[in-house]
Amino acid sequence: MPTPVSSIRNLGPAMEEACSRAGIGSAEELRALGTDETYRRLLEVGTRPHFIGYYVIEMGLQGRPWNDCKSKEKDALRRRFDAIVASSRESGLPEMERVLDQIGTGLRR
Repeated sequence: MPTPVSSIRNLGPAMEEACSRAGIGSAEELRALGTDETYRRLLEVGTRPHFIGYYVIEMGLQGRPWNDCKSKEKDALRRRFDAIVASSRESGLPEMERVLDQIGTGLRR
């Protein structure tokens, strides 16, 4: 029987619901996907990008408190998060929105 996503440290009912919308139905599946792919899937189904949400998943998968992420580790996670968000925006935007974002007039900034 699958283990609920909310059984992972730091992840509650809201994250479990978001994961369900993204087709991630269990803690085992989330662990197999890892933080980056899980977050990429969350963005694909419309979850608004939020760095804390991203690193909460990472810390939870490591069994650490959500606020345990500090300094260089947090900076490295921020770079990973920014790359995922940028990639998601680029692949998910219609061409006109992509051009508007590139020149700084898009609505998604």
